[in-house]
Amino acid sequence: MNISKVLTGMVVALALGGCATVTPVSGQFPSVTPRQAQTGAENGKLVRWGGTLIKAQPKAQETCFTVMALPLRQDGRPYKGGEKSDEGRFIACAPGFYDPVLYAAGRELTFIGTVTGVQAEKVGGYDYPYPQLQASTVYLWPVEVPEPATSTVFINGGWYGGPWGPWGPWGPWGW
Repeated sequence: MNISKVLTGMVVALALGGCATVTPVSGQFPSVTPRQAQTGAENGKLVRWGGTLIKAQPKAQETCFTVMALPLRQDGRPYKGGEKSDEGRFIACAPGFYDPVLYAAGRELTFIGTVTGVQAEKVGGYDYPYPQLQASTVYLWPVEVPEPATSTVFINGGWYGGPWGPWGPWGPWGW
C-alpha cells in the first residue's frame, strides 16, 4: 500500500471530523415539546429540551431551573432567531449545586432528561402547567458575541461608505 495514500486518507478524515460540532447535548431525541408534555401523556420519555433561563433555584440536593422553551438547532442550542415560538415553559431539576450567578436569567441552556410529571405554578395570576424534567445533562451555552456592524456597503461593485454616499461629506466636488 502506498504510504502517501494512507496519509492523505488520514488527513481527509481528520479534516472532516473537525467540521462536525459535537456537544454533550448532540444526538437524536423524540420531538416532544414542553407544550405537548403539559397533559402528562409524555411522562417517562427521554427528551432534549432547551431555552432561555428564567431562574435557577438551588435546593438541598438539587438545583431546579425554570425555563422559557425554544426550538433547538441541530446541535441542541436554543434557536433565538426569527419569530418567538410558543414551545411553553418547563422546570428541569438536576442533582447538585448550580450557582445562580453563573446560571443567570437570560442564559441559554439545554437539558437531556426524563419527563416526570406536571406541576402547576403561578405566572402572574394564572396557574401554569409546568412539565417537569429530571435532567441527567445540563449544558450552559457560551454567550454568543455578535459580529461588529460596519457602515461600508458595496452596490454593483461600487463603494458607498457612511451616510454621505460615495463622495464623503464634501460631495462630488471634493474639497
